[in-house]
Amino acid sequence: MKKLHLKSLLIFLIVFVSGTAMAQEKINQLDAQGRRTGVWKKYYDNKNIRYEGQFEAGKEIGVFNYYGELNSKQPIIVKTFSEANDIAQVTYFYDGGTLQSEGSMKGTNRIGKWLYYNTDGKTIISEENYENGLLNGTVTTYFSTGKITEILNYKNGELYGNVLRYSSEGILLDDLQYENGELHGPAKYYDVAGKILRKGLYKNDEKVGNWEYFENGEPITPAKIRE
Repeated sequence: MKKLHLKSLLIFLIVFVSGTAMAQEKINQLDAQGRRTGVWKKYYDNKNIRYEGQFEAGKEIGVFNYYGELNSKQPIIVKTFSEANDIAQVTYFYDGGTLQSEGSMKGTNRIGKWLYYNTDGKTIISEENYENGLLNGTVTTYFSTGKITEILNYKNGELYGNVLRYSSEGILLDDLQYENGELHGPAKYYDVAGKILRKGLYKNDEKVGNWEYFENGEPITPAKIRE
């Protein structure tokens, strides 16, 4: 009986070890064409997990979790890949696990609308629009109260068009025009009461022509400006 028991135990250990080895062999595999397939996991030098997810014929599918080097419990990035295309829904997290930002990516490029949040993970502090990884279209930023602080417009990653800036009370402070990332066109500046301070034209980031200056909304004469 003892020999039979020992034999059964040895068979069990062999099966267990073989099964464990086979399970390990199923991770980080390549198919016959050399493409990544199945479950993949990569680790930092300190043995903490770097990312985990699944491939099919070299393409990411489903959910991928990415971790910081010092925290292998809470992912700092979660990407959910579509089986139909190369677009992934991406979520970034602060170190504590609260939501930091979310949007879509195609490869390494951000595309479409992205939302950025305060450290509470709920209050939106910025809305951005991307095309091929570059800011393109309107970018709106907010005070923590929810009021708008800036409305910017971008073209191919550079400021282009109207730029509006507001005080925390919602008063318009700057009304500017940009072209290729430089101030270009009419510009108006206001005080915190909403009264005009100065206005004029920019060309290639430099003031041109005659600028007008105001005090309490009333024009200031050139002589008074020199004083």
